Amino acid sequence: MALIFPRWTNYIPLGLAIAGPVLLGSVVFSFWYWGSPRFTDVGYAPEQPVPFSHQLHAGELGMDCRYCHNTVELGAGAAVPPTKTCMNCHSKVKTESPKLVKVRESWETDEPIEWVRVHMLPDYAYFNHSVHLAAGVGCTSCHGRIDQMKVVTQDQPLSMGWCLECHRDPGKHIRPDDVGVTQMDWVPDEGHNKLTSRTGRTVAPPQHCSGCHR
Repeated sequence: MALIFPRWTNYIPLGLAIAGPVLLGSVVFSFWYWGSPRFTDVGYAPEQPVPFSHQLHAGELGMDCRYCHNTVELGAGAAVPPTKTCMNCHSKVKTESPKLVKVRESWETDEPIEWVRVHMLPDYAYFNHSVHLAAGVGCTSCHGRIDQMKVVTQDQPLSMGWCLECHRDPGKHIRPDDVGVTQMDWVPDEGHNKLTSRTGRTVAPPQHCSGCHR
């Protein structure tokens, strides 16, 4: 009796048994890696309406982060500076610069500059800047060397797993009391592990769900 299918088709189930898990694993890995914030978000650097250089202001000029982001020690958010803050200097400095046209127009019309947000957390995640700074966590732990960026770029994934890594082992991010949180060039010594905040309290970040999902 003639065969309906060629003999090589007998190997199809074996091939599927071998290739199936490999294909499934490849798909899962692809979503896990290329769909993760470490791949999709790190490096995000949107074009801003005004070419503000942190490398110049925070780096070369040595301006403290808190001059512009003046609520960072007091509240949950690090305020985007109003045009008035820019004009405190630029009413005297670079008054005719074409790069600052939109700043001057904002000042004259009282219309805020529409800055593009770089670091974004989902609405269901609670984060408070003031708590972290009070504990002694520096800006660079989350934002990287912002003083070396001409264009602000997201340096860390800001994912739940990334946050938990720090909450489980916060000691290496807690700065000594004599090192300012805005000091950009501070690097912890090998074995640095400080678990006392600047107020003398033991640092014990929450690891349970309600700590960040309230």
